[in-house]
Amino acid sequence: MKFQFLTTLIFISYFNYGQENLCHKNILIDNQVSENNVINQYSKYDFSGLWTKTDNNFVYGIIGNNYQRIFIKFIFIEKNLNSPNEYLVYGKSKVKTEICNFIGKILIQKIQEFSNDNFGIDNEYKNKGIIKQGILTAKYEFLENKEQNHSGKFEGVLQTTWYLDSNKSLHYNDININSDSYFNNSFVGTWKMYSSSKEKICNWGDYRVPFTKCDFDIGSGEISISEKYLKNGWWVKPQNKWWQ
Repeated sequence: MKFQFLTTLIFISYFNYGQENLCHKNILIDNQVSENNVINQYSKYDFSGLWTKTDNNFVYGIIGNNYQRIFIKFIFIEKNLNSPNEYLVYGKSKVKTEICNFIGKILIQKIQEFSNDNFGIDNEYKNKGIIKQGILTAKYEFLENKEQNHSGKFEGVLQTTWYLDSNKSLHYNDININSDSYFNNSFVGTWKMYSSSKEKICNWGDYRVPFTKCDFDIGSGEISISEKYLKNGWWVKPQNKWWQ
């Protein structure tokens, strides 16, 4: 519980959300987390596949106070062999009709293991050979191409849940994917245009948008955008493979 409180406090203070009531803040669901940072034990593993696991149709994002829809696509992520907790990233962003290329990095700062067993609804994963479950916390910085229109910089904090099986294979943690409160790969941060000093809220994640006003996503079992925000790009069906 202490970790959950501190994490929430860090997110709210770092990104200056003020006193607004926010939803989809807790990526842990019912999991309890050890306070020990065991990053050195996991430096040998490659986490890059966890951030490209989810079909892009289920990655949702917002930019700005009006929650304009933003699309984020990671095209390539590679572990830096000279810095085992750093990952090099290439991707694209799309807002309305503007598409920008970006490059950057993800730097893992903390890895913590769950202190309780969680095998999903009806213990569905109990016999799947899972030996460890946990969460990573990282910083990210992505720089859009300055030669492209309306380009800028993304930065913030990422959290991802994972599990390790008896074969020492690392997996994206979708054990609780059928839970109403499930989401993963929580990117919470800001975007700043190169030609301006003003920052905009910019968050995205798998299956839900993290740290948003509670009147934005009114769905219970899955994301459902309230009518108030639909005009901000949410009623338009995304073009298939827009990043190609």
